[in-house]
Amino acid sequence: MGAYLHAQELHLQPTPQKAQIENSKIALPESYRMNGAVDSLITNKLQSIIGSSTSPKSKFNVFIGKYGDKAVNKFKKMIPTQAEGYYLNITPKQIVVAGRDNRGMYYGLQTLAQLVQEDSLNVATITDFPDIAFRGVVEGFYGTPWSHAARLRQLEFYGKNKLNTYIYGPKDDPYHTSPNWRKPYPEKEAAQIGELIATARQNEVDFVWAIHPGRDIQWNEADRDALIQKFENMYALGVRSFAVFFDDISGEGTKADRQAELLNYIDDHFVKVKKDVTPLIMCPTEYNKSWSNVKGGYLTTLGNRLNPGIEIMWTGDRVIACIDKPTMEWINPLLKRKAYIWWNFPVSDYVRDHLLLGAVYGNGLDIKEDMSGFVANPMERAEASKIALYSVADYAWNLQAYDSITSWKHSLRDLMPTDYKALQTFAAHNSDLGPNGHGFRREESAELTPVLKQVLESYRKGEPDKKAFMRLTFELSQIVTASDILLTNEEAPYFVEEVTPWLNQFKLLGEYGQTVMTMCYATQKSGRGPRFDVLYRRARALLKQMYRIDATENQNPYQPGIKTGSLILLPTLNELFALSTERYNKNNGTQLDTRATYNPYTLESNVPQLAKQPVQSRHSEARVSPSNEVIKWPAGAYVTIHMESYGQVHNMRINLGTQDVADKFRVETSADGVNWIVATLAQAAGSVDLSVSGLPATDVRFVRLSNITSDELQVYFKQFTFGVRK
Repeated sequence: MGAYLHAQELHLQPTPQKAQIENSKIALPESYRMNGAVDSLITNKLQSIIGSSTSPKSKFNVFIGKYGDKAVNKFKKMIPTQAEGYYLNITPKQIVVAGRDNRGMYYGLQTLAQLVQEDSLNVATITDFPDIAFRGVVEGFYGTPWSHAARLRQLEFYGKNKLNTYIYGPKDDPYHTSPNWRKPYPEKEAAQIGELIATARQNEVDFVWAIHPGRDIQWNEADRDALIQKFENMYALGVRSFAVFFDDISGEGTKADRQAELLNYIDDHFVKVKKDVTPLIMCPTEYNKSWSNVKGGYLTTLGNRLNPGIEIMWTGDRVIACIDKPTMEWINPLLKRKAYIWWNFPVSDYVRDHLLLGAVYGNGLDIKEDMSGFVANPMERAEASKIALYSVADYAWNLQAYDSITSWKHSLRDLMPTDYKALQTFAAHNSDLGPNGHGFRREESAELTPVLKQVLESYRKGEPDKKAFMRLTFELSQIVTASDILLTNEEAPYFVEEVTPWLNQFKLLGEYGQTVMTMCYATQKSGRGPRFDVLYRRARALLKQMYRIDATENQNPYQPGIKTGSLILLPTLNELFALSTERYNKNNGTQLDTRATYNPYTLESNVPQLAKQPVQSRHSEARVSPSNEVIKWPAGAYVTIHMESYGQVHNMRINLGTQDVADKFRVETSADGVNWIVATLAQAAGSVDLSVSGLPATDVRFVRLSNITSDELQVYFKQFTFGVRK
C-alpha cells in the first residue's frame, strides 16, 4: 500500500466524506470486462471516462451497479446507507462503482472522472454520500432571467458538482407569475422547458418548476383548479418536481390558512396521486425572521396545518443572511419540520452594479441535521455565479470538511484552469456588495487590507512605509496585467462576455492606482521624475474614464453602473489622491481640486426596511436604490433625502408598486429642515405611478416622503428619483 494522499490535494469536488488515495497509479485499461447491467446514462458516462473497449476475456474488471444488484452484491457492506451515496474502489485489477441508488452510481462516476490524470488513475477507496438531501440552485432573482443556453450549461455544471436540484422560478417569467400563471406556456417556451428537463435528467438534477400565484390569486375552486391544471401541463412536459411561491406579495394572497388549504389539496390530489413526483416545496410570505410576526400566527399556522411532507423554504434571520445553529433552532419548532434553506447568495438583484465573486462563508458547519435542503439564489450573470455555486456544492455535500478559501481557489481553477491566478486577482477585489438596504456585506481585498491601511497611515504621517508601498504598487500592476489576460481569455468565453465591463473598469482602477502611487512618491522628493501636475491630470482623466463606464455600461433601472474594488481599494486610492494633492497644494500654493469622488446626497429613514437604502447621484439626479420586497411602512414614518447644497427639485418620479395610495403619502421639501412645503401627489386609476406637482421654484436642501396615515401600509419601493437644478 502506498502513502495516502488527502482528497483535496487532488481537488476532488465536492470533498468526499472518506477518501483513501494512494500515490501509486494504474493506467487506464486498454479493455475491461463489464460486470453489471445499467442504463444508457450510466454506461455512456462510464465509457466517456475509461473508454468503450469491453471484452469478456479481459482480466481487468469493472463492477458497476446499485445496492441490490447482483454485480455489486459482494460489495454491499461497503455501500453507504444514505441516499445518493456510493462506494468507489480502484485497484490494479478492478474498478468498483457501487451506488446506493442510480444517482449514487452517477456521483461515483463523477468522482472517478476527477481521478483520471493523463490516462492514469490513482489507486483509491472512497466512501461518500451527501450531508444534505436537496442541494442546488433556485433561479429566483429579479431582473433579466438566464438565457436558455445559460441554463443548459448550468445543469451540466450541477451534475459535475453533485448538485441535485434546480428550482426554476425567475421572477420575470410571465408564465411563472402574474398575469399569466394560469395559462400554458406557448409552444416555443414549452419546448425549451422540455429540453431543460431532458438535460437535467442526463445530469441527475431534479428540475423543479415553481409557480408564483399569490399576487392575484382568488381563494376559490376556479383558481385552485387552474393551478392544478397548470401543474398537469407541466407534468406532461416532463416536470416531476414542483414548488409554489408566496414570497414578496401583499393582500389576500398572504393568508396562511388559505395557503395551507391550497397546498394540502395539491399535495393530496396531485403529488401523492402521481407517485413519481418529489415532495412539494413552498416559499412562505414570511420567509425570514425579521419579517415574521409570530404572534400573528402565520408560521405556526403553516407548521400546524401543512401536510408533513411539504417542504417550507426559509432565508434565515433576514432576507439576506447566513444560516447558523440559532437560525435553525428558532424556525424548525415553528414549522414542525426541518426548514428548506433558500440562501440569498450570490444573488445581486439589489446591488446590480457589483459582482459577487468572493468566497462562500458564514454558514454553520454544524447544521446538517437541521436542514432538509440548501439551495442558493444566484446572480443574473450565470457564468459568474459558478464561482459561488461551486462552493455551495462543496458545502452542502460535506459541511464538516468545508473550507471556504480552499474551495474558492478550487472554483477559480475549475472555471479558468490556465488563467486562474489572474481570475483570483480579479475576484479578490470584486466580492463585496457595497452599501445596500439589507446591510449584508462581504470581505473584499482581504489579503491587501493590512497593506492598504499601512500605506495610508504611514503617508499621513509623512513617513511612507517602503515595504507597504512596494506591495501595493505590485498589486496594482497585477490588476492591470490580470485585466488584460482575462479580457483575452478563451477558456471561459461566456464568463468573459458577462464581466467585460467590470474588467475594463478594473484595468482603469489599476492604472489609476499606479498613477496615485506615483503622485505620492512625487510629493516626497524633488528632482527628476514625473511632474506632479502631469500625474494629477492623468489621474483625473482616468477617473473620468471610470465614470463614463459607470454611466454607460449596465444601465439597469435599479442599481446602474459598474463598481469594482469599492470596499477598500478604491476608497484608499481616493484618499491617497486627496492627501497627495493637499500636500502639493500646500507646498506650491496651488488650489487643485482634492476630491476624487463624492456623493451630494444622504438618506435618513425610520422605515426599518429602507433605513440602509443607498442613494445615488447620477447626471444631476438623486436616485434612491429600489427594493424588491414588500415594504411595511409604519404610520407616520418617512424617507428624507439630504442635499449637500441648495438646488431646485424637479421631475420627481415615485412608484410604490400599489394603486390608490396618493392620499396616504405626502411629499415635502424644505430649505432648512424645519419649515416644509407640501407638494401635490396624484395617481391615475389603475396606475402604480405617483405624479408630483407643486414643487417649489426655489432652492431647497431636503426632500421627504411620508406615510401620513395612522396605519402601517404595505407597499413596494420601485422608484424614488428627482432632478436637481443648481
